[in-house]
Amino acid sequence: MTKAAFLRTLAAVVLLVVLYYVIPVEPGVSGWRLVLRSLGACVFLAGAITLVVWQIRRRMRSDQLPLDGLAVALVAGAVAFALADYVLAITNASQFEGLETRTDALYFALSTLFTVGFGDIHAAGQGARILVIFQMVFNIVVLATGASLLVNQATSRVRSRRTGS
Repeated sequence: MTKAAFLRTLAAVVLLVVLYYVIPVEPGVSGWRLVLRSLGACVFLAGAITLVVWQIRRRMRSDQLPLDGLAVALVAGAVAFALADYVLAITNASQFEGLETRTDALYFALSTLFTVGFGDIHAAGQGARILVIFQMVFNIVVLATGASLLVNQATSRVRSRRTGS
């Protein structure tokens, strides 16, 4: 990856995290605002999933594509689940134990992604458990595939540079 590509990827990742923290989401909404918030979170999540799947499909068809798109897509997937976790937690406080801030939600999403799950934050309600089930399946199927592709392609590029191929 060139320095310019690395800087673009880093900027995109930073932008995703900044957007995660500045998207307006306030507690205590009901009625149509709650429906719109839930719909918005689902659309954002579906968009992130679509982006990751699209990048994985592109990568599987060609090993010559740059890795930056897939890296950004993987971060988008993790951030999308963190936002969905946060929206659910502030909409219904009984859904998650220990999840009170956006940082808590990002921490929970990443600890679920990396399957460490310390137990300090956990799904308590049925809605949260369903969301976390989707998150775990997404992590195993989609993110693990994408991460594996990233590692395999990066490793093969390093090997080809060493052998001069």
